[in-house]
Amino acid sequence: MARPQGETMPPLSARSVALSLLLGATPPRLAAADLGRLAAHFGLAPATMRVALSRMVAAGELDANDGVYALSARHLARRETTEAGIHPEPAAYTGTWRMIVATGGGRPADERQATRAALERGRFAPLREGVWMRPGNLGEPAPIPGDALLAFSVVPDDDQALAGRLWDLDAWAEKARTLLEVLHGPEGPMTRLTAAAAAVRHLAADPVLPAELEPADWPAARLRRSYAAYRDELAAIAATASTPETKD
Repeated sequence: MARPQGETMPPLSARSVALSLLLGATPPRLAAADLGRLAAHFGLAPATMRVALSRMVAAGELDANDGVYALSARHLARRETTEAGIHPEPAAYTGTWRMIVATGGGRPADERQATRAALERGRFAPLREGVWMRPGNLGEPAPIPGDALLAFSVVPDDDQALAGRLWDLDAWAEKARTLLEVLHGPEGPMTRLTAAAAAVRHLAADPVLPAELEPADWPAARLRRSYAAYRDELAAIAATASTPETKD
């Protein structure tokens, strides 16, 4: 199988490496010297990491105190969102689906974009323009911005065919298997870190279908386990590099 490239596994910048390390650290803070050593482990020059850290502090992404960098409130919230995306908690499937219909025409572009983003976070997929659906196994969706929205519970005649129409399940599974191959393969540290970051994004796009609707050998659970194992590995690397004051 070909290694993922381009869109599947875009290269990580020094900023993305720093965020990945801090998002995986417990607690989520690391000394500048530790980040420099970790940067070298992933093939980045320590000077490149220092520049990235300075820019991230200036942009409000990190807090810096006595040479220790910590995630800002914004990224701490992202950490919680990421956890929820990686480990959803589906309920029993009763055959009922959720359907959201946008009824208002001529909505501002920013409102349409916000609605779409919220629906995608809720793992809805568009059936057609303005109509979004998903199986009802994830409970009530989070509040969705937009006044002109109607919500329905429906029971499709052929739920398996509908799932195949809403999501390209073969493509999702193929990409997941490619990421699994890299995470378990002999590639270098930066390639595996890049695959782990891609796995987070890919798991956020998992439709989390009920078991009854999953294709055979659906790789979502394996990808979650592999990502969790890699994150433990990354945390161990970060802990080895950490100075005592960042471990409290």
